[in-house]
Amino acid sequence: MKTPLSSSLIKVEAMRLGFDACGIARVARVDDTTAAAFDRWIGKGYHAGMDYMARHGDARYHPDYVLSGCRTIVSLAMNYYPGRRIEEDRLQFAYYAYGKDYHEVMKDRIRQLAKAIGIKPENSEYSEFRVVVDSAPLLERYWALQAGLGWIGRNHNLIIPHRGSYMFLGELLLTDEVDQYDAPVANHCGTCRKCIEACPTCALTDGGVDAQRCLSYLTIEHRGPFSPEQAALIRQQLTPYYIYGCDRCQRACPHNSFARPNQTEEFQPSESLLDMQTEDWNQLTREKYTELFRGSPVKRAKYEGLMRNIKTVME
Repeated sequence: MKTPLSSSLIKVEAMRLGFDACGIARVARVDDTTAAAFDRWIGKGYHAGMDYMARHGDARYHPDYVLSGCRTIVSLAMNYYPGRRIEEDRLQFAYYAYGKDYHEVMKDRIRQLAKAIGIKPENSEYSEFRVVVDSAPLLERYWALQAGLGWIGRNHNLIIPHRGSYMFLGELLLTDEVDQYDAPVANHCGTCRKCIEACPTCALTDGGVDAQRCLSYLTIEHRGPFSPEQAALIRQQLTPYYIYGCDRCQRACPHNSFARPNQTEEFQPSESLLDMQTEDWNQLTREKYTELFRGSPVKRAKYEGLMRNIKTVME
């Protein structure tokens, strides 16, 4: 029988590589309650235009679909809370978009973690792991919960005790077992509904986030022009206006009083971004956009999408 991997070694190496939290879950099918809730969310159309969320069906509920023979999920978190922020009287971006694209930053470090604990390179025909950062049909918050990182709050973000929710999540899937697994932690939202009350478009519900009304979905994922109803939702937010993403539910969360500025070089905002004034955004050229957001997650909305957002809030 193969010797299980050391859970303590995995966690020590994860911290050495700059992760802020690491937990380990034993793989099993996603529980029926969670699977049914996700199915209801899709059935209500709350995923809006994100058709990829409705694909894969039942396969989404077992990690074996993502990595054949998967026995273990190492759930990892990296803090992105910024120490320097865009001034409050200016057009706003979600904090996660301040720096470089987290997908590549986290994937690189997770690969380093796999190497540090002795796992074969993933391009080997004998691959025993897979790195996932929003790149597979995996319920990442569910697995972070199972791995004991934190609980899923009413804003449907993962909240890490004494650290908050400004965290990127990624996973290392293993066919190996480990010598000790973690257990879920209790939910500490209590009766607090500050996140729901802070949502300007009423996108937050107890049954899930209605992406059709969510500013993050509308300003990032939605393609093409806004309908009159969508434009009205965009303008429904109080100033300062967000033109890419939205952090209002996170800003309202009491647990984010524990958030501390991240120390990751790739996640630091550029001086050029922090210096942008409203008139600069109105006059943003394609060349300036490319300069500002090279290697940034903001490129997901493309130049046309960002200009659509800016023009909508300025009308």
